[in-house]
Amino acid sequence: MSLFMRGGLRFAAASTVAILAALASGSSAAADPAPSFRELLTQAQTAAPQLAEAAGEVRQAEGLAQQARARPNPTLGLDVENFSGSGPYKGSSEAESTLSFGQALELGGKRGARVAAGRAGLAAARAQFSLARADYAFALAEAYAEAEAAERQVTLAQEGLSLTEEVLRISQALVDAGREAELRSLQARSAVTGARAALEAAQAARASAFARLTALAGSPAPFTSLGDSLLTKAAATARNVDLLTTPAVIAAEAEREAAARRVRVERTRAVPDVTLSAGVRRFSADDSTALVAGISVPIPVFDQNRGNITAAQGELLSAEARLARARLEAQAELRTALFQVDAAQTRVSAAVETEQTAQEAYQLTRVAYEAGKAPLLELINARRSLAEARTQTIEAQLARLRAEAGLARLQGRPLGDL
Repeated sequence: MSLFMRGGLRFAAASTVAILAALASGSSAAADPAPSFRELLTQAQTAAPQLAEAAGEVRQAEGLAQQARARPNPTLGLDVENFSGSGPYKGSSEAESTLSFGQALELGGKRGARVAAGRAGLAAARAQFSLARADYAFALAEAYAEAEAAERQVTLAQEGLSLTEEVLRISQALVDAGREAELRSLQARSAVTGARAALEAAQAARASAFARLTALAGSPAPFTSLGDSLLTKAAATARNVDLLTTPAVIAAEAEREAAARRVRVERTRAVPDVTLSAGVRRFSADDSTALVAGISVPIPVFDQNRGNITAAQGELLSAEARLARARLEAQAELRTALFQVDAAQTRVSAAVETEQTAQEAYQLTRVAYEAGKAPLLELINARRSLAEARTQTIEAQLARLRAEAGLARLQGRPLGDL
């Protein structure tokens, strides 16, 4: 073997050790950080389209509740009779003019039922807004954590590509020196191709994760990095959750109450209203005046509002069914969430312990390789095992975050608040 070849192999081997040591540290390039999760959640209260939609529905319910308190407007009428006809009524000398004032009186408790329904509708909209906020906090936490996980996966993929490229250089040097068969070089090239594909897939997943986070937050500028970590720290969790206080159950109860109030409204509409009128009439023939008064009541022969009553009753039945379903689902989700939090924490502990073991094994293998007591392939396998262990840790931390955020959503609070 020539001196140049031996020097090249020694340089390649030394470079591999340096690269592996740098990759094992898990460092990544710094970038402009996005707001922390707490700051992002606070900013999103006014920027997120999902919350803006729910807030608009609350505003709509406030307007409807305000309108429900309004009474019927009075009417002012002017009637002119017996003019521009024939005979004595040819001109306007025999005309009769009546100026009247009318007021409809709501009977059967219409206004009270309408006001109560408006208040119930507003309470239901506010409960739905609270549910939307809980769901949004969960979605934002999940998106934030997925972006962090995707970013760390890109780092691991970059490390893997650097490793396979260095292995290719060493393998090619060994093949050129006649110490390895050409198959070894082909295998190394195939590994580089696979590592590049894995890196591209990880970069695409990162871009997708950050795009989803940007859209959820309603940010005009796209996020490309994070300044805070949700995966590396466990959130505080409260285990004493009242089933009846979960946002979904509260919203379903409010919807059921609003539906019941609407049934009452439709029933009161079947009661006819009375319209009273009073006015003054002027007789042009002798320039005399007289008072007029009247009362009118519709006769409920054809329309008794039965169809609307039936429709409102059907809506009430649906709301009661949704309430029953919400209670059952909340009970099941609560039990599942508590189990998932415990299981995820156990999984994270096991993954961290496995990663520490893989880190120690890599360090020992590296020392043995530098001392000439371990082959390069063994060092590469140790580094690959460490990368796999780190991937398992990321996945376990992401599962824990989802479980903790899911429990917080059931409790109607942002992640980490008690």
